[in-house]
Amino acid sequence: MNEVEESTHGGTTVVTVNSHDAARQALSERAVTKNLDASAMGLTQDLYDATIRHMLFLDPPDHTRLRRLISTALTSQRIETMRPRVEQIAHELLDAIEGRETVDLIPAYAWPLPFQVICDLLGIPSSSRDEFRTWTDIAADPAQQSARAVQLTRLLAVIRELVADQRAHPGDGLLSELIAARDGQERLSENELTSMVFMLMVAGTETTINLIGNGVYRLLEDRSRWDRARVDPRLLTTAIEEFVRFDSPAASTTSRIATETFDLAGHIVQAGTPVVVSLEKANRDENRFPSADQLQLDRRQNPHLGFGHGIHYCLGAPLARLEAEVAYTVLMTRFPSLDLAVPASELTWRHDFMHCLHRLPVRVRATPGK
Repeated sequence: MNEVEESTHGGTTVVTVNSHDAARQALSERAVTKNLDASAMGLTQDLYDATIRHMLFLDPPDHTRLRRLISTALTSQRIETMRPRVEQIAHELLDAIEGRETVDLIPAYAWPLPFQVICDLLGIPSSSRDEFRTWTDIAADPAQQSARAVQLTRLLAVIRELVADQRAHPGDGLLSELIAARDGQERLSENELTSMVFMLMVAGTETTINLIGNGVYRLLEDRSRWDRARVDPRLLTTAIEEFVRFDSPAASTTSRIATETFDLAGHIVQAGTPVVVSLEKANRDENRFPSADQLQLDRRQNPHLGFGHGIHYCLGAPLARLEAEVAYTVLMTRFPSLDLAVPASELTWRHDFMHCLHRLPVRVRATPGK
């Protein structure tokens, strides 16, 4: 495996980072920027500023200020208090499939669990959730990017109404706390608030959906894993980190652009070159992970990059871990005999910037006569 590779796409040279060490450098390299311009995304400047100009696409000092402000609201203590509600959601979703013979676990469980959690966290009313669900589908599907501007415009209007309502009538959701959050005299602007909601909806759902779905598949792929984790739920602490490493929910990072020429693991990256980090390859680097192509539920030394590295390390990682732990535990408790409903060879994987199964059919209860 080459640590760093160059390829050409549409006449543009792109650098892809594959090794663990080079990925760590690229993810913390000051000579690259995450800033994107509106035209590159096919959006007007006003729409871009109100929806896409958030922490995922910003550098210091703006990134530092925004991260500090949201950190005051999204604390580990707050996340842990959400456990009973996450468990309630998991049980309600499984109530809906109990008694069925087979079900696709992605739309029935892996998708709605984190979606409902983030909606609850933000304080989004039930009447607005269909609009948000449509947006998250579009945002994560490259084939639907032509619909982005239209849906962004519609959803922005909904979010602005929510912000206005919660400013006038504060609740106990994260959005109300973000409206009130301040660092000295600094507060989030209107565009920063709306962009933050967009970011949390996408970042707080898509990768967690993949983590839940991929993890359940790996547990069922080898029944000994399922049985070990079911008997000893404490194993899930290391298993979740291994699922993130082995099946990186985000296959690659969003694109960065070199702002100046620099050396990346012995490879000279020219200024203006897009840089993409392959998380799935970095997390399977044999030089960093012994037996990297083997899934080990009890792997102790696991410095994977699935949640990023450096200043852009995922703020929502504790919430994703909590949701995955609850999702696996409740599923194994409710349906201890759960099994794949089709041979593993029939399942197909999505391979773009996300890494996940297209579907996960499972047998909820034994077929009569078997």
